[in-house]
Amino acid sequence: MRHQKVLASALEDAPDEAAAPVEKDEIVKGYEYSKGQYVIVEPSELAALRVPSKHAISVTQFVGLDELSPEYMEKPYFVVPEDDVQAEAFAVVRKALQKAKKAAIGKIAFGGREHVIAITADDDDKLGGMMAYTMRYQEELRSPAEYFKDIKKVAVNADSLALAMDLIKKKAAKFDPGKFTDGYEAAVRELVEAKIKHAPVPQEEVASPRRANVVNLMDALRKSLSSDEAVAGKKKPVASVKGEARKSLSLVKPAKGTGKRKSA
Repeated sequence: MRHQKVLASALEDAPDEAAAPVEKDEIVKGYEYSKGQYVIVEPSELAALRVPSKHAISVTQFVGLDELSPEYMEKPYFVVPEDDVQAEAFAVVRKALQKAKKAAIGKIAFGGREHVIAITADDDDKLGGMMAYTMRYQEELRSPAEYFKDIKKVAVNADSLALAMDLIKKKAAKFDPGKFTDGYEAAVRELVEAKIKHAPVPQEEVASPRRANVVNLMDALRKSLSSDEAVAGKKKPVASVKGEARKSLSLVKPAKGTGKRKSA
């Protein structure tokens, strides 16, 4: 399979015929300022845009770490000093952010846009690095009120709340990201291995179509508290990444394994 760019007008004129592909050197960037009227923008002109933050991170303020709402955080990056000359200043800024429990908020331009960015000090003094998180703009987020407005307002029963609190206390543990694996990926691998071996394809068990029983919340909470925790199957430990290069000409470089996520 191969995707090719073609003229939309060619498809409209002859939808049943294969349109001639448009080559890369035939495509230009432009802006439609009125109907059918375009101004052409050259790549060299975009590269020369007057955006100060494309050369360095421009810090505008410092905020408390507890002020960084999760819905604004988008993608993490490692921050390293540009060279050994900058290492001392880098260490001073890092230690100051760490002691003040603050994050530096600024802007940086890359990837064809200017990003708001939050810089925090890494807690691991042995590593001595900092983390930066690109942030979403306010207009990129949907209004929570729009989605929560239809939730029925109910009074919280004290006994139910006490049981729920007991359940949280029982299940509370230190967060260990290494304990979580992608179950969907494992299921796909199981499917592929079964097909390779010409074995029966594993399928999800479909519940028999019967009327669902109404579950009482209190009973469900009591059952959760009285039952033993499920024993997780043994997994091979995730291999740690060692010897990652820390030196770079770039001030900011992407953290491994992060991907785009949709706005809230």
